[in-house]
Amino acid sequence: MKTAPTFRHLTEEADLHDAFELMRELRPHMTERAAFLAQMARQFEQHYRMLGAWFGTELIGLAGFRTLENLLYGRFVYVDDLVVAQAWRQNGVGAQLLDSVRREAAREGSAHLVLDTGLHMPLAQRFYFREGLLAKGMHFVQPLQSEDARHG
Repeated sequence: MKTAPTFRHLTEEADLHDAFELMRELRPHMTERAAFLAQMARQFEQHYRMLGAWFGTELIGLAGFRTLENLLYGRFVYVDDLVVAQAWRQNGVGAQLLDSVRREAAREGSAHLVLDTGLHMPLAQRFYFREGLLAKGMHFVQPLQSEDARHG
């Protein structure tokens, strides 16, 4: 990569329209733009933030995260979403996004950065290990309603 990307938070609806296609690389079940925009509005109300990496006018990476607090970690930043456009992977964009989130979290007084990744994603796991994140446990999930009710 000849020049570094620029980073800024996505706050406008036009930015979110740009984010929809890129987020689908990570969340392919998000098939409707309107549903994505509605989901983002709800998450923003819950203090979710989305940081974008831009190369010129092209959105090439996203990190969605929120600040939380619990008894295990104290105040921490949870990374919900981290995705880099397929054509831009292996260029350090993901590491730069993660570094930006880390710096923001540290400035705000967070003690930890936490994220989950699927057991079926060994390349993502290798990336996180390289970035200094350590596997501390397993994440368990139980659906509480039918698939049709959740996405209907």
